[in-house]
Amino acid sequence: MTSVHPTSIISKDCEIGEGVVIGPWCVVSGRVKLADGVRLIGNVYLNGPLTIGARSVLYPFCAIGFAAQHLKVKPGDPTAGVVIGEDSILREHCTVHAATHDAIPTTVGNRNLMMVNSHLGHDARTGNDVVLVNNSALGGHGVVGDNATLGGGALLHQFTRIGRMAFIGGGTRAVADVPPFCSAVERSRLTGINLIGMRRAGFPRDQITAVREAFRKVFREPMTRPEMIEMLNKLSVRSPLVAEMAEFVGGCANRPISVGYDRDDREDAMV
Repeated sequence: MTSVHPTSIISKDCEIGEGVVIGPWCVVSGRVKLADGVRLIGNVYLNGPLTIGARSVLYPFCAIGFAAQHLKVKPGDPTAGVVIGEDSILREHCTVHAATHDAIPTTVGNRNLMMVNSHLGHDARTGNDVVLVNNSALGGHGVVGDNATLGGGALLHQFTRIGRMAFIGGGTRAVADVPPFCSAVERSRLTGINLIGMRRAGFPRDQITAVREAFRKVFREPMTRPEMIEMLNKLSVRSPLVAEMAEFVGGCANRPISVGYDRDDREDAMV
């Protein structure tokens, strides 16, 4: 049964599904759609256009769908807003900002866990089963693939991509793209593959071995992006996971690729 606390303010444009629970002191403004089973625990602030998928839970002081922190954005500018998937959990003080255009919304995937004070900037996107640990943040247009994890305080530079099942260590400054299945620390320095995550996901031993070999031969050796792609394609003949890495490196990118070999501290760990 749907329940709305009498202290909450709900827009007449809000669509409320079955079994939605809206706790005390929530404010829902504009075109907001709350799918079946959504729960707003209390003191949640939502601004449309916004869609929240079934069974997602928002904790106190989440602020979702407000205008981008961008000087070009003016009050009343058209926006595609925000879409949050199903079964996601947004803990206290999470923020997700609206898109800067009306084509593609800022997107949180299904079954995401956004821990306390985590943030998605305008036009950012996360896949499914993503974990953003406390105080981690995505800059505008950042993209995080399925099953990736950002550790506590990890920061993603605008337009940076994080591949599927990558692991970004706590306090990392991700200023360059991190390929699928890789782990990164410090300033986008790759340390190896996300071995624990891959084992937990049930990947076959031979596929994990292939990814480890690709990491060693490609990301720990000085080479240009075209050379990386060529080598990954050669190594991907018997490994769809390495093929995924090759596709990522060769895909549309605004940022360089993180690497794992040692360089002088004055140089960036990227190509």
